[in-house]
Amino acid sequence: MTTMAQETAVPPIASASLSAIRRHELAAFLRHRREHLTPERVGLPRGRRRRTPGLRREEIAQLSAVGVTWYTWLEQARDIQVSVQVLDALARALLLDQSERSHLFQLAGAVDPTPAHACPSITPAIRQVLEQLEPVPACVQNSRYDILAYNRTYGLLLGDLDTVPPEDRNCMILCYTNDDWRSSIIHLPEAQRLMAARFRATMAGHLAEPGWKMLLKRLRTESPEFREVWDRHEVIEHRGRRKEFMNRYVGHVSVDHTDLWLGPEAGPRMVTYAPADEESRRRLERLHAIALERTRAARA
Repeated sequence: MTTMAQETAVPPIASASLSAIRRHELAAFLRHRREHLTPERVGLPRGRRRRTPGLRREEIAQLSAVGVTWYTWLEQARDIQVSVQVLDALARALLLDQSERSHLFQLAGAVDPTPAHACPSITPAIRQVLEQLEPVPACVQNSRYDILAYNRTYGLLLGDLDTVPPEDRNCMILCYTNDDWRSSIIHLPEAQRLMAARFRATMAGHLAEPGWKMLLKRLRTESPEFREVWDRHEVIEHRGRRKEFMNRYVGHVSVDHTDLWLGPEAGPRMVTYAPADEESRRRLERLHAIALERTRAARA
């Protein structure tokens, strides 16, 4: 008797054939993007003896910090394993937009670990709540500290979040590597220590996930301060606390941090910064007015 599992199982030959098709599609996609990317767009000199219509394989390998032979194998559709770190580097080197990046990861059979430009957790109702909270700064973060959405006041509280690339809108990255954010946090060393300790506590449930490992690797690579704090192995659970910022537009602001979880599990949460005193409230109102004026000027 033939069981349902036997009827629906994919034969090994068919699975191998599908894998080969994906490898050839990936190879063709990489070649096409490379050949249509000019040296000028990536800051390389064209030179007089260039014969290829776009970039050479050696140049893509150099830009993405992978071996030339290894990249050549990819364009030859060789049966090799591709890590998410390499795919991320190739996507950046080839200047892929979000749709092209998603296509690259799909062809490679991998999950893109970086935060997407649009998150299904951010519904129109959530955005309306963020707006209604003005002038209280508020944003939505996931458990990895990616900033998924924010209101205008939050966007100007620590620098200008609109000018930060989406892939860098992560509180850990900003707190340890972004000069505007670092200069806006009055008690920076303490804030960094607490964030790293909370990040370690949360990461215990995500140790095998590529996105978490990539974020940790990036922080350790780009920030000596993070490496020093991380190696202390401190662990602290999430809790609200008083925070102080020095805003470039309105000066000193004191706020009370509150996390509002959007579901029964510790996933996305709404972070709010309620003013801790009347002067901070007035300054946040002025900051909100500045943010609104900037929005009107941008639309004009």
